[in-house]
Amino acid sequence: MTVPDTARLVRIGLDGGLSAAEGALLVRGDAHPFALAGDWAGGGALIGSEPLVVAGPDEDPFELLDRQPAVAESDSEGVGGGWFGYLGYNLGARLERIPPPPPRRVPLPDCVLAFYDHLLHLDGDGRWWFEALWTDERADALSARLDLLRARLVEGVRERPVWVGNFQPAPPGGTGHVSAIDDCRERIAAGEIFQANLCLRLEAEWKGDPLDLFARTAGTLEPRHGGVIAGPWGAVCSLSPELFLRRRGREVVTEPIKGTAPRTAGLGPADASRAALASSLKDRAENVMIVDLMRNDLGRVCEYGSIEVPALNEPRQAPGVWHLVSTVRGRLRPDAGDSDLLRASFPPGSVTGAPKIQAMRVIAELEAGGREAYTGAIGFASPVAGLELNVAIRTLEMSGERIWMGAGGGIVADSVAESELEECFVKARPVIAAAGARLIEEPRVTRVAPVPALAGGADRPDPALGVFETILVHGGTPVDLRAHLARLERSVETLYGSALPDDLETRIIAAVATAPLQRLRVVATSTHVDVDPQSLSAEPPPDPVSLAPAVLPGGIGAHKWRDRRLLDELAERLGAVPLLLDLDGDVLEAAYANLFIVEGTHLVTPPLDGRQLPGTVRARVLALHPASEERLTLDRVAAADEILLASSIRGIHPARLADGEEPHFHLGARLRAALREDRLGAAGEGGRS
Repeated sequence: MTVPDTARLVRIGLDGGLSAAEGALLVRGDAHPFALAGDWAGGGALIGSEPLVVAGPDEDPFELLDRQPAVAESDSEGVGGGWFGYLGYNLGARLERIPPPPPRRVPLPDCVLAFYDHLLHLDGDGRWWFEALWTDERADALSARLDLLRARLVEGVRERPVWVGNFQPAPPGGTGHVSAIDDCRERIAAGEIFQANLCLRLEAEWKGDPLDLFARTAGTLEPRHGGVIAGPWGAVCSLSPELFLRRRGREVVTEPIKGTAPRTAGLGPADASRAALASSLKDRAENVMIVDLMRNDLGRVCEYGSIEVPALNEPRQAPGVWHLVSTVRGRLRPDAGDSDLLRASFPPGSVTGAPKIQAMRVIAELEAGGREAYTGAIGFASPVAGLELNVAIRTLEMSGERIWMGAGGGIVADSVAESELEECFVKARPVIAAAGARLIEEPRVTRVAPVPALAGGADRPDPALGVFETILVHGGTPVDLRAHLARLERSVETLYGSALPDDLETRIIAAVATAPLQRLRVVATSTHVDVDPQSLSAEPPPDPVSLAPAVLPGGIGAHKWRDRRLLDELAERLGAVPLLLDLDGDVLEAAYANLFIVEGTHLVTPPLDGRQLPGTVRARVLALHPASEERLTLDRVAAADEILLASSIRGIHPARLADGEEPHFHLGARLRAALREDRLGAAGEGGRS
């Protein structure tokens, strides 16, 4: 199916008494359901499912918004249908040159959009309507949908139980967030930026249906711009108070939020925190910076002289907090469409910073985890009702049984790091409480004084350059082949949405069948997979390696990147193999190997939490010898009896800190011998993993 060229708006009144939040349950179990509740289209709710068209991953999401049927003008206040979904924060990289993001712990699609030619609309007066962009070709299908949705509305629906575990900050946690804020303030002092919005990620486990979760949370919080988008990929449940863009005809409005204070229960509109926020010079200055940014963004596509600011720094209530909200308005040029408007203004300025592009660069360097839908936008583009998008904050994101949300704030020159961290918690607590969970705030720990890995000219690894596996070959047989291919397959599926060639294992075995001792490299990109045999003159000896610590927020992540520019530059700068730490002081891994330490007779390694590579040799060592998986500090590594590195080519070998003592290699030597026998024995049996 395709988007029709022409349609007519049809509205049919329905009987039903469900609230806006409860309306989401009407499409539970349908394909590609969505629900918007709050001030959308004049107030009420928009509910839909079973779209006519689902956008593909390679389509331009901005261009799609202009792909609308021609609909005859009507005096009706309806919406009818259109494109509904979300635009994720990472779409900003398609508009501006910014560095690759930090590791994406649980990637969601960069955007989810679908065209719906019908929906349910709860208007501002509390009446439900069936609305459609009616065409003769779809008349029978639309009539059937009308009958089905009318029956569901009359029968009513019941919310099902949802379980949500307690949330806690994802690594590097609150301590890492404080360190990032301190670094950001240094950049502001150096004149690099004026403000950047830094985010803390909070994570939990959950079970249930996202539409039930939305009914629960939106029913409790009554957000002005709430919405849920769900599909086979997962779901996004937004309880946002912020309007990003609203276009009606040619008029465009944005209402950026900057400035937050907790609400004091029982004091109503005279709340002392409201007055303090309204008079806060810091918060007002923050807001004005973003107002100027949004005026500039809208000015790129609006008529000259039409930009105005009818409201500046107004205190408004949101769940559990007060916000300062401003309004910027303009008149779109006759030759500009919704795609032009989004290209000029996305992602929202209130969740990036000023200047926007450089602030996005700082975000990519200082945040430890990549953003998904969070700080993008959720909403619709309709041929009848125009464009309306929220800023996707106070937003729960879900994939499988994992749930997470981001909470952040604008960092300026006089920000106090601990106060900014508390602001993140202030924003998150009402959402988490509405979900039936609680926030666990870990105790503060001593921060590290890091050597920043990104202080040179190289950025994080570019996923477009591919991922690879280096496989040891013994006697013509690849060692740990299946484990390497399983890891590569996970990366290719996660990063590029594709699968490895069916004949890859056969190609690899054919390539090394006659080689007595060598290594083989398999490189995969979004378009191809190459097999490259490489000679080794001899098995690398267990020579000690010198390690120098450097901090990389979020680490390198769980993929073996082909782009080694950052690590190579860092090694040259340090004069040693980089030992990567996160902002909270957690030691993660060396540049090319997993890390183990020996304390007495105990073997310890950092746990796999998405910040480091799940090494094949690491897995074999854990199977051969009892070991603990524990968070490690640099002080603990320095005090260890042995420091060991584990890589697929060099096996287990000793290391020392660059300023440390000569390394011991006792338990490490025994592990190396046992590992070599185990791996080569496996190779002789056909490369089992």
